Amino acid sequence: MSSWSNLLEGKVAVVTGASRGLGRADALALAEAGADVVITDILIESDEESRNEAQKYGPLSQVLQSTKVVYAEKTAKEIQDMGRRSFAIKMDVTNREQVKDVFARIKEEFGSIDILVNNAGTLDHVSQIEKQNDDFWDRDMKVNLTGAYNCTKAVWPYMKEQEWGRIINMSSVAGTLGGFGQASYSVTKGGLLSFSKSMALEGARYGITVNAIVPGVIATEAFKMGNPKMNERMIQRTAFKRPGEPEDIANAITFLCSDKAKYITGIGLNVSGGIELFTF
Repeated sequence: MSSWSNLLEGKVAVVTGASRGLGRADALALAEAGADVVITDILIESDEESRNEAQKYGPLSQVLQSTKVVYAEKTAKEIQDMGRRSFAIKMDVTNREQVKDVFARIKEEFGSIDILVNNAGTLDHVSQIEKQNDDFWDRDMKVNLTGAYNCTKAVWPYMKEQEWGRIINMSSVAGTLGGFGQASYSVTKGGLLSFSKSMALEGARYGITVNAIVPGVIATEAFKMGNPKMNERMIQRTAFKRPGEPEDIANAITFLCSDKAKYITGIGLNVSGGIELFTF
């Protein structure tokens, strides 16, 4: 029996949107389990173009950039301090050519790409249908759904060739339950569940498992910036009456990426504190 500390020894992981929140927690957990981890994000601390990138992708990115809630290079350094290989690289998941180039570089420098966590996403578009912003609708589709497609397509040949791979798509309870005023976000997160099932069917013959994580209310930086009254209403819907921690998501992902989960594919794993239950 292998221990948790070397569960992913020798594996190479790529985490998108890993400069903060769930992505950062995922990257650190995978490294703690033995993997080398590449941090990708549109926001990198030392990148002078980060301000322009933040403006391009909406108000939440702008707030995170302006308040310096960006830890891509810091996360890579923490992983290096664990004795693992890591670096942070700028990657826009909507830019297909850039995605291909980044994955090719990672394959060349690390020798393999064994794990992909499609975490990059937007979640700041909240309006009822009459006031939905068409540009933000298109943005959400490109980032949340097509971004996962772009990264999966880019990494697929490498995993197929080595006949081993783990892909995790970050869905949400908004994708299973719907979300009031969250049409674009809910649609993309629901789409990731269907995408995971289709890719699971295609990947099985090559030793590639594809699963989705379905987080509920998680105490990330973005959640803490939300409306306190609305946050409390969501917390009270959970069975535990409290938000989850990013590590709760990261631990589930680490398990699904390991050989301990080698017969699990095509699922949407709720890590939601029971928010989908009939609580009162």
